[in-house]
Amino acid sequence: MRVAPARLNLPVEMASNIRENIARVEERIAAACRRSGRRRDDVKLVAVSKTHPAELIRLAFEAGLRDFGENRVQEAKSKVQALADLDATWHLVGHLQSNKARLARELFEWVHSLDSLRLAEKLAQAAAPGDARLPVLIEVNLAGETSKAGVRAGEVAALAEQIAQLEGLDLRGLMVIPPFLENQEEVRPYFRQLRALARDIEARILPGVSMHELSMGMSHDFEVAIEEGATIVRVGTAIFGERT
Repeated sequence: MRVAPARLNLPVEMASNIRENIARVEERIAAACRRSGRRRDDVKLVAVSKTHPAELIRLAFEAGLRDFGENRVQEAKSKVQALADLDATWHLVGHLQSNKARLARELFEWVHSLDSLRLAEKLAQAAAPGDARLPVLIEVNLAGETSKAGVRAGEVAALAEQIAQLEGLDLRGLMVIPPFLENQEEVRPYFRQLRALARDIEARILPGVSMHELSMGMSHDFEVAIEEGATIVRVGTAIFGERT
């Protein structure tokens, strides 16, 4: 007989808050899609659950979400194990050290933060026989911020060409974390630049490489990102509240 997973002693209103937060985010996504003439199905919502307990992720799953993002491999490991009964898709959205590539390959169905050939090689080498190709995105540091990972815009095409030669990886697009700016309009040029960069690489027609996915936009700026072509938005605070 299957044993139901244990639940934390969370306040009843917390489940209601999560559902309400998700509904508000969905309304904002739908409105941004309408403004930009896109379909809601064009945009994947990844709920970024870093620092939040597994039980909150379970509540979000029960409210309809299926894609969850984590920043750290070790933190994600305990959550993935605790939620193994859920048919959830896990995305690594934070910086990945090459020495954790094998564990990341075991835990995640997507890696958004590929930023070097060495890391790409480690992820490719970590594939087990029969594994499907791992969907990956190249993280681009458009603002040149030293505090953030990612390759510079001028290095992306060369890295894409190198990744195309590796077995086991499926390069599907680009990811960006622009500077945090209160005025969303000031962030728009970064999203626009990432879209243009993806188009340039797509035009090279690299075997095994597509630029169909643009992972850009977080809680404070995902609406502008959608207007500029985001196919994946990474939303944490607007769903789960402030980080614990």
